[in-house]
Amino acid sequence: MRHFDLIVFDWDGTIVDSTAMIAGCIRSAASDLGLAVPTMEQASHVIGLGLLDALAHAVPGLATERAEEFSARYRHHYLACEPQIVLFDGMQAMLEELGASGVTLAVATGKTRRGLAGAFESSGLGRLFAASRCADESQSKPHPAMLLHLAEQLAVQPGRMLMIGDTTHDLQMAAAAGVASVGVTYGAHLHSLLAAQGALALVESVAELRTWLAANS
Repeated sequence: MRHFDLIVFDWDGTIVDSTAMIAGCIRSAASDLGLAVPTMEQASHVIGLGLLDALAHAVPGLATERAEEFSARYRHHYLACEPQIVLFDGMQAMLEELGASGVTLAVATGKTRRGLAGAFESSGLGRLFAASRCADESQSKPHPAMLLHLAEQLAVQPGRMLMIGDTTHDLQMAAAAGVASVGVTYGAHLHSLLAAQGALALVESVAELRTWLAANS
């Protein structure tokens, strides 16, 4: 019997190799606005959160009324770098294999709906996912809303779902929703941070993830 009826993936840092680029864009936007520039570690830590939550942690000196200004500068840098974003090696083959096996796939991401639509189009992967939830249409991770909405939309019990992500936000969201999780250590958050979140497994590469899923999904 299949262990999971629905596998939900985070996007940045899990499917695509974008962590360093996103952190760099956050740092550049802070510099543009004359704010204290967060370290790469600080900027990487907020990847996956919704905009306001991310800004509160990465650039605490930013006044709320300047959030849209910061967002505009971030988008400026992000759009300039976006063509450089690539899938992690082996990711497309793994997703194709999972889809062919009959398991339903979905995405839960800190990106906006507009941002995810662009990512789906540029990567060509949108066709593989039955549903998705974004930070601008739900509570931000680690709140469980994204996963609970996907469960309701796709008529799947949380206990039959698996969340795969690269941050503590992903794994905490899964735990709050009663969803099993697997952490990938090749993205934004360190192995030591992910290890404390109660995931079924931590994997160091897409190849290792593919092997784990073949045995456990």
